[in-house]
Amino acid sequence: MSNAPLVALVTGASRGIGQGIAQALAVRGVRVAVHFHQQAAAAKRLADRLPGTGHHAFGADLTDGAAIETLWKTVTARLGGIDIVINNAGVFIEHPPLTTDYATWQRIWQETIGTNLLGPANLSVLAAQTMRMQPLRDGFGRGRIVNVTSRGAFRGEPDGPAYGASKAAVNSLGQSLAKALAAHAIYVYSVAPGWVETDMAHSHLQGPEGAAILGQHPLGRINYVDEVAQSVVYCALDAPAAMTGGIIDVNGASYLRS
Repeated sequence: MSNAPLVALVTGASRGIGQGIAQALAVRGVRVAVHFHQQAAAAKRLADRLPGTGHHAFGADLTDGAAIETLWKTVTARLGGIDIVINNAGVFIEHPPLTTDYATWQRIWQETIGTNLLGPANLSVLAAQTMRMQPLRDGFGRGRIVNVTSRGAFRGEPDGPAYGASKAAVNSLGQSLAKALAAHAIYVYSVAPGWVETDMAHSHLQGPEGAAILGQHPLGRINYVDEVAQSVVYCALDAPAAMTGGIIDVNGASYLRS
């Protein structure tokens, strides 16, 4: 059994939910690889101010399979290995099906699937093939993968169908990997938030659809970043092995599925 500090790679960690996840993991003593695509300065500032030591920022375009492999090798060499992968990075680009021209429709689908689905799929297979060789940790296993998906995977996204489809696919990916990896003590979980209090959400809440968004939420508010981060960290560190393959809803009862 290894007693070395755990190392987590958090994608899309320069802001929003990813930043909250990185902070919550660091508070628990985890060394964090803060991934970014374009927000290099923000990611480096976050890595510098996280509690504890040994945190670093790493850049990569997650739509590029070769860049993901380089990211994996670079983080592993710098931090000595990766025990936890948090697939958080994602994009939402509106493209209503009746008003989006065909060329734009194709471009948005390619970008959305590339970031939201192929990125997690490629990163997860690198993780699985590495983690299976790692020593067992009591109560933890050999490694954990946590996917941040969306309630949109279940209820649909009429103005962003590529987003809803990609998140539904990530849920399926997580369940498939959970079955494939359970015997190797690698556990896979998914967390599906609804609206979360980020800069992007704030602009929507202040817009004409703000009242309708709040009206979906029995709590009278949308979800806090910390609430999603706590759920992700639970899966990354504390969830029992028997929960592998599970999908946790964090949407304030705004969408209930059977």
